Amino acid sequence: MVTARDELAPLSARSAILSLMLGAHPAPLTPADLARAGQLLGITPATVRVAITRAAGDGDLRRTDGGYRLGERLVRRQAHQDEAVRSADGPWDGSWEMAVVVVGGRSGPERAVLRDALTAHRLAELREGVWTRPANLRRRRFSDPVIQTFTARPDEDPVGLAASLWDLAGWARDAEHLLERLASTPEPALRLATAAAIVRHIDADPLLPAELRPADWPATALRETYRAYQRELSELAALPR
Repeated sequence: MVTARDELAPLSARSAILSLMLGAHPAPLTPADLARAGQLLGITPATVRVAITRAAGDGDLRRTDGGYRLGERLVRRQAHQDEAVRSADGPWDGSWEMAVVVVGGRSGPERAVLRDALTAHRLAELREGVWTRPANLRRRRFSDPVIQTFTARPDEDPVGLAASLWDLAGWARDAEHLLERLASTPEPALRLATAAAIVRHIDADPLLPAELRPADWPATALRETYRAYQRELSELAALPR
């Protein structure tokens, strides 16, 4: 999570191009389109050409008749990112999801993949092998052959439980800083870098029900700010030919 002002720096040419396309949802962009956008971000056309070639070689971009589109991996990432920006939390009846690992003997890499998947599903680890969150999200429960899922209600204070599972004060503090940073940054390249940090931060929002969130929770402001920036990105990606 990037929060310190001295860490603010433009993205690499490749990251800038991919972030532009992830956020703007443009029509296919030709090399000339990307070169023009790159120049506004302070990236030379030659550097843009190298970045495009490498991204296409790695599958992050694919060439079509109309120009370049995102590759399959980044299309999935874009969908996940869009879901996070929209937010999918709903009414809450006080129940919690619980996912329990019931199969042992897995390798370290297998456990790491599972942990990443559970975290991406916005569950938090209560203890080793036991993951939980409020059951307020409108999406399918996590499913994996090594997992059994349950619906539960904690006996203890759910507000305190949520605060023990996620660093809510830290998330809110960093969100406020990112809002200030974007508002005070006029340079296009640094705005793009800040917006990329905002997307990563939104993706770390646990999407708690209102009953469990601290007062003045800045998630809505952060999402609205990023959606406004997406319009800015769309204008950048649709420069006149």
